[in-house]
Amino acid sequence: MTDFVKVGQELADGMGQLAQAEPETMKAFKSLMGATAGCDGELSIKMKELIALAIAITVRCDGCIAHHVKLVVEAGATRREVVETIGVAQLMGGGPATVYGVEALKAFDQFKAA
Repeated sequence: MTDFVKVGQELADGMGQLAQAEPETMKAFKSLMGATAGCDGELSIKMKELIALAIAITVRCDGCIAHHVKLVVEAGATRREVVETIGVAQLMGGGPATVYGVEALKAFDQFKAA
């Protein structure tokens, strides 16, 4: 079973290394993340992160799933909200999204337990 807490930490470490290697690009990317998903607007941060999670599931990105599940948990999403988000991802991504949806739910449980 994938340890998504570890995947998330490895991603954060890697992004830090990338920021050292390419500081301007990563500064701009971090600014974009903050200006879009990192602040409340008409959509709450929680809603934005659930949308990002659905996209992460449909594009089959383990690191993205780990990152956005962590933020979903921090934003106070319930397990049921994550399950409904997985359902939307399944609608858009079919069988492969179902497989990654299973992984996303495991990730949610791991981050909740951490």
